[in-house]
Amino acid sequence: ATYAEKKKAEQAAKMDEYAAPAEFASGASHTLTSDEKYVIEGKGTEAAGTGKYDKFYPTEGYFACRKCGSPIYSFQAKFDSGCGWPAFDKCYDGAITAKTEDDGTDRVEIVCSSCKGHLGHVFTGEGFTETGERHCANSRSLQFVKAKPEVGKAEVKLGV
Repeated sequence: ATYAEKKKAEQAAKMDEYAAPAEFASGASHTLTSDEKYVIEGKGTEAAGTGKYDKFYPTEGYFACRKCGSPIYSFQAKFDSGCGWPAFDKCYDGAITAKTEDDGTDRVEIVCSSCKGHLGHVFTGEGFTETGERHCANSRSLQFVKAKPEVGKAEVKLGV
């Protein structure tokens, strides 16, 4: 097999390994790990390069909020920014609420609009993509779902 074929096979295997059903958050057994709680509920940040979705580029599916299951990003919105965290340049319309951090910095925090769980931060004007936005998300805030989301919403930039 060629290098390209091997890489494609690796990504397909990761898609299967990482995938959860669309209704993963509605089950009685759905709980967050202590690391996930630290990030999502405590507004923590996983160490750069440690998240399982950092170098993961699926060819279908979407990323949902790990806490409540709401669709946040399509697989097409993900790109390699080299920052050490999963990066996205747009989100499903209405999926994210952005606000300036209350810690005195000018960083813009992004949270799930449904459950208010911390996802990460958004940065603008870096020139990585046409939208001019880099959503720097924590892998622990997200769950990959290997299915089409039933949101029927457009993907948009936040325009922060």
